[in-house]
Order: sequence, then structure tokens, then C-alpha cells
Amino acid sequence: MNEPLTEEQIRVVVAAVLDAEAERRGKALDEVVIKAVATILTSFGMDEEDKAELRADFMHLRRWRKSVEQAQSFTFRAILGAIVTGLLGALWLGFKALVGK
Repeated sequence: MNEPLTEEQIRVVVAAVLDAEAERRGKALDEVVIKAVATILTSFGMDEEDKAELRADFMHLRRWRKSVEQAQSFTFRAILGAIVTGLLGALWLGFKALVGK
């Protein structure tokens, strides 16, 4: 006579089935994504086989982006420094005018 499955045995079977299905779908999805990326790169005039050139382009873009971010940071600091210096100078002149009278 077959005994009914315990809740733990059912969980193990369901998990195994879900894992197998996820693996099957994952492989199909990976293939679709690879084809889509290759199509997009080709439409932009980039050869998918020239990975070294593409990587160099992305590295250049990253260096350029980081340099722009650094320049923005320096610009913000310079503007903030000028504002603070101007305010301190105005306060100092006001203090000198009050003390001088």
C-alpha cells in the first residue's frame, strides 16, 4: 500500500520540478538575449566579433564619464568656495565698518 507523501517530500519534488523548468527557460532566454544584443550591435554598425574594439570603446566612455564627473565636482567646490569667500569678505567689511565708526 502506498503511503501518502509527507509535506517535506512534496516540497522537495516541487522544488526539483521548478528548478528544472527554470533551467530550461533560462537557457532559452539566454539565447534570445544574445541574439537581441547581437542584432542591436549590428544595427549600430558594430561587429559582434570585434569584442576587443568594443571593449576599448566602452573603457574610453567610462574614463570620459569619470573625468566629467570629477570636473563637475571640482567646479562645484570652486563655486562653493567663491560664495563662502565672498560672504566672509562681506562680513569682514561690515565688521570693519561697524568697528571703525
